[in-house]
Order: sequence, then C-alpha cells, then structure tokens
Amino acid sequence: MKRVVSVSLGSSSRDHKATIQLLGQEVTVERIGTDGDIEKAIQLYNELDGQVDALGVGGIDLTLRVRNRYYPLYQALKLVKDVKHTPVVDGGGLKHTLERRMMQFVEKEIGHEISPKRGMLTSSVDRFGMALSFAEAGYEMVYADFMFALGLGIPLRTIRSVEILAAILLPILGHLPISFIYPTGEKQTINEPKWEKYYQWASVVAGDFLYLKRHMPLRMDGKVIVTNTTTQEDVKMLTERGVKYLVTTTPRLEGRSFGTNVMEGALVAVAGKGRKLTTSELEELIEELGLRPTIEKLN
Repeated sequence: MKRVVSVSLGSSSRDHKATIQLLGQEVTVERIGTDGDIEKAIQLYNELDGQVDALGVGGIDLTLRVRNRYYPLYQALKLVKDVKHTPVVDGGGLKHTLERRMMQFVEKEIGHEISPKRGMLTSSVDRFGMALSFAEAGYEMVYADFMFALGLGIPLRTIRSVEILAAILLPILGHLPISFIYPTGEKQTINEPKWEKYYQWASVVAGDFLYLKRHMPLRMDGKVIVTNTTTQEDVKMLTERGVKYLVTTTPRLEGRSFGTNVMEGALVAVAGKGRKLTTSELEELIEELGLRPTIEKLN
C-alpha cells in the first residue's frame, strides 16, 4: 500500500485520513495539521522522510508560478530543506493542470445557470491556472490578491495586471514570514465578513477555502463556490448561507475534499518514479484516471 502524508501549518481540527484506489493500487492519504507550529512541521517532515511515498506541503506554497515565471517563498522552503529521500509537492502541479481547465468544466455542466458571468478569485498568484481558466471562459473578473493578502481594497481586473503585480511584489513577499502570507493555526477558523461588495458582485467566488471563509458574508444566496479542501462542516456552513453550488477541484473522498498537495502526492505515489511529476506526466495520469472536479448542489 502506498502512503501519502500532508503536513499542514493549519488547524489539526481539519485532520483526515482516507484510503483510495488509483490505477489498481491502494493509497492511504492523510493530513496532519500542526496548528501553526513551524518547528513541529519541520520535525514531522524530517521524521517522515523516507518512510512514505510522497509528502505534501499544506497551508502554504513552496513556489508561486505566474505564467512561466517562478517565485520562491523562502520561509516555506525552509520547512522541507532537510527532506532528502521522499518527493515533496505543494499542489502546484495540479493547479496548472486540473485547475487550468476548471471553468471550462463548470461552464459545460452548469454554465446556463450562471448569470452574469462574473467571478472573484481570492488569490490569482496562488492559482494562476484557475485565473487563466476564468479569463478564457469569458468571465468579467476581480482578482482579489491585494484584498485577501494585504488587506487593501484594490481589485485587479485583468490577467496582465496580475502578472505585473507578481513581478513587482512577489520577489519581496517571498522573504516574509509564513504567517504574513497565509493564515495558520487558529487564524484559519476566523470569519470576519469583509469585501462584501465584491462577494455579492460575483456570481462565482473562487479560491482557497480558508481565504474564502475568512471574509465570507453571512448570506451567499445563489452563489457558486469553486474551491477545494472542504470538510462536512464547511459544506454545512455553505448550505446555511445559501450557496447554490459547491465545486471542488479535487474529488470528494469520504465526505471531504483534500488539498491539491495531497492529490498530487497520491499521483506521485502511484507513478512510483520517486520524484515529482512533470506537467505532461500529470496530464497523462489525470486523463487515465478520469479525474474531474465535483459539483454538488446545495440549495
């Protein structure tokens, strides 16, 4: 049996474990949250090195990819600098393959129910593949990077503006502490409604679920949420707030969807190459397995 473990800086209350079948192989996928404890995360990575088939980095990216430029997050890279034997993935491979055609899938399945064609993506530098998918599907967009990462009410409207933002700011932000870039530990459980104007303007609200939840209004009637890593409690909350459809970029396993880092780790494990997979190798596996997003009607 293959084993994949995602070590996350997030809350341990979201921990989960499941066994899945991929290409005739059993794979155990597991998430272990460290409640923001960086030293504990480093310890776990080092202990698991060589003991599992793939390691996932949860709660933070190692590198951000915008178009064909890569921006390292140096403090995140320190988490896994001593891992020598086990392949380490942060989900970036799936963000530029599976999520790259996300909105084309949504349009095909429920596009006739989405009007007007407006979207808000909480962080486009984190999910540039999804940002391109929205643009190519013809959506009028708000890329909310300034709002969710820096607390500044500056909406970005075009892919070009995202690329300019990345080129200017990411070389600087890449050196900042992890907690400045992404909520960790108990901060992930906070819900302080903010930027409601943009939530309500958009028909589709997309991005990392913890970002989405952090400032989500109490009412989201008729909205489509495109995200991942949702628990049964998250689904209940979205249903109560009036969300019409929940679309998760990775399949739901035993009542929840895992992060892209976990699912990419599972693909690395079954491929058995002992390394990260290239974009073309991921594409081939995605097609062979028939991996598709999950659409769930809530209201």
